[in-house]
Amino acid sequence: MSRPPIIARTLPALRRALDGFHAKSGAIALVPTMGALHDGHVALVRLAKRRAARVAVSIFVNPSQFAPTEDFGSYPRTWKADVARLAAEGVDLIWNPDVKTMYPAGFATRILTEGPATAGLEDRFRPHFFAGVATVVGKLFMQCRPDIALFGEKDFQQLRVVAQMARDLDLGVRVIGAPTVRERDGLAMSSRNVYLSPEQRRVAPVLYRTMKATAQRLRGGDDLDAAMAGGAELITAAGFALDYFEARHAQTLAPVQSIKDGPIRLLVAAMLGSTRLIDNVAV
Repeated sequence: MSRPPIIARTLPALRRALDGFHAKSGAIALVPTMGALHDGHVALVRLAKRRAARVAVSIFVNPSQFAPTEDFGSYPRTWKADVARLAAEGVDLIWNPDVKTMYPAGFATRILTEGPATAGLEDRFRPHFFAGVATVVGKLFMQCRPDIALFGEKDFQQLRVVAQMARDLDLGVRVIGAPTVRERDGLAMSSRNVYLSPEQRRVAPVLYRTMKATAQRLRGGDDLDAAMAGGAELITAAGFALDYFEARHAQTLAPVQSIKDGPIRLLVAAMLGSTRLIDNVAV
């Protein structure tokens, strides 16, 4: 039986644990999370265990990436279940700071990002978001000193932003994206799926089905604008309020004019009732 993970809640405790890891050979992997863990997080942990000798998981619900109108206060928090799940996976360390540790009195520094963070996707609807993400992830990288860090591709723009930041700031962390883990009906796993009513949960997989069908049309040679317009119509007809449904370059997230401008990624964000869902697929 594997030993239970070390749980660190203060920076001195975190540093002691990491000093012990660094005293032994082997890479350290970090899986940043906000808790409310699901099978998608577990897939990241398992990939981390294949890539590194030690695996650390951070659990921190980051207030700086929530706008005042968003769900910071009601965001699901399942600490006991999360710890049990991580212990069962053989995680070595759980980093669980509080807000005062991450943002002490007088905290006055932010990491501002451009490039993929200003692609006109999530940033258009959540202009506060990527500064909050970049700042907290930058802090996590410097606190935990990982060799690699793993992020799910579901939050595709976030993945691109974090990878760009790590390169630009020479943080010495290799950012690895892992394929989106889905429910059997195709819905991308997300901590926010618990907000869906039973009827909304039945409708939610329309996003993935529509993206897959649109990608297939594009691979078959259909006109880009016509295929995307048809997909958007299907999504809104199912009852979603669409924020965006876009075809973008998979590396830069720049707009594309045709499939020849690839590699192409289709990205979507839409409200279903009061729940905002995002997803993406490769073409």
